[in-house]
Amino acid sequence: MSPAPDKAAQSKRHALSAILVVGTVLTMLSLSFAAVPLYKAFCKYTGWGGTTQVAKNAASKILDQKVEVRFDANTGTGAPFEFKPAKTSMSVRLGETGLAFYTLTNLSDHPIVAQATYNVTPDKAGVYFQKIQCFCFVPKTFAPKESVELPVLFYVDPEIASDPDAKEVKTITLSYTYFGQPGQNAAGGKSAAAR
Repeated sequence: MSPAPDKAAQSKRHALSAILVVGTVLTMLSLSFAAVPLYKAFCKYTGWGGTTQVAKNAASKILDQKVEVRFDANTGTGAPFEFKPAKTSMSVRLGETGLAFYTLTNLSDHPIVAQATYNVTPDKAGVYFQKIQCFCFVPKTFAPKESVELPVLFYVDPEIASDPDAKEVKTITLSYTYFGQPGQNAAGGKSAAAR
């Protein structure tokens, strides 16, 4: 005859199991909230997916080697904007500061708060594409029928010339997509869900 199970030991095992389950659920929940900021930080640091960098100052050196920078403009689905680059491309030396302009027109009869997302291709150039100033850093409010010039001040880090994986890059495409802020409909007013 086997001895009766120790009720105290069995209670401890059940309590430990409950603690492990609750701990696992809380850990997974915490990781789900941390995933987006961690992914953004990873992309910003590594240039993953063509994420550009933010520079505080101009480059400290300029090389004779040139790269062509192409400019692309898109709008999010249903965004009532006309958005285009002033020039489709420019040639800059590595480290040289370039200034490009985009034009955005709010085609609606309402003010719209909007922000641009951005990336560069090829992806491996993202870590070397440095923006000093950009219209894409913060959301902006566009008045009805307003048309504005949006500047971006940038350079391509000369270190790209010594990177064996990226030194063959001769053309970089800087692409923006403008979106209205969540909660706005195409007419610029609040959507029913946001009221």
